[in-house]
Amino acid sequence: MNQKTDIKGLLWPLSSHFDGRRDNTSRWIDAELPGLRRPRTTVTVVLADAQPAIRHGVRSVLERTGGISVVGEAGTADEVIAQTSRCGPHVLVVDPLMDECSGTRVISQVLRLRPETGVLVFSAADDDEAVTSALRAGARGYLFKRADAEQILRGIQAVAAGEAIVDKSIASRLGTLMSRTAGRYGYPFPQLTDREREVLERIAAGKSNAAIARELVLASKTISNRVSVIFGKLGVADRAQAIVMARDAGLGHG
Repeated sequence: MNQKTDIKGLLWPLSSHFDGRRDNTSRWIDAELPGLRRPRTTVTVVLADAQPAIRHGVRSVLERTGGISVVGEAGTADEVIAQTSRCGPHVLVVDPLMDECSGTRVISQVLRLRPETGVLVFSAADDDEAVTSALRAGARGYLFKRADAEQILRGIQAVAAGEAIVDKSIASRLGTLMSRTAGRYGYPFPQLTDREREVLERIAAGKSNAAIARELVLASKTISNRVSVIFGKLGVADRAQAIVMARDAGLGHG
């Protein structure tokens, strides 16, 4: 599905982005973003969008920035899977609406193949269904195509660092969105397995890994591994973020 998008903001020189414009991104826990960080290692990125102009615009911004390398591009869902599998990027920047059949399924497919890759959605779709579908599929971030270059860079850096980041307009209603759609899906986080759901429900209740291991009669190491997988699927950086997201979705209150 092709969309016409004004990408002027993607092509401004980076030096013009520190002019006091209001930042429109927000971490799910800490709404105030610090200044851009210089990563210690190069962050590798695959850009996926049906519009070559969008990919070119984002690439031109990233190539002016030290510490980030674009290692692949994709214009269809099949190309996304192939490029992500081949390049193994730290971050996939993707518009899920690349073709009529893909939707957010491409996010789920990427994370099944490469759970260590962080997914940052970069889309013009700002309706509730598009946002919640992407986050439930495992995306770690969601930015709109009106974002400027600084916001895109911050989003990539945050996702590469294992953090979750969304546009502020999403952050202000995220808990409500996730709770509202929980009943429709039967469970608020359908990307989790049954065992992972059991663990998350206990995390939401404030239980430690040791307590969860005792309740489920499993080794502490097994629980620790499952907790790490859960964090990756939810796109959260730590236990505090997982608890907030799970409780906002209705877990942990019983």
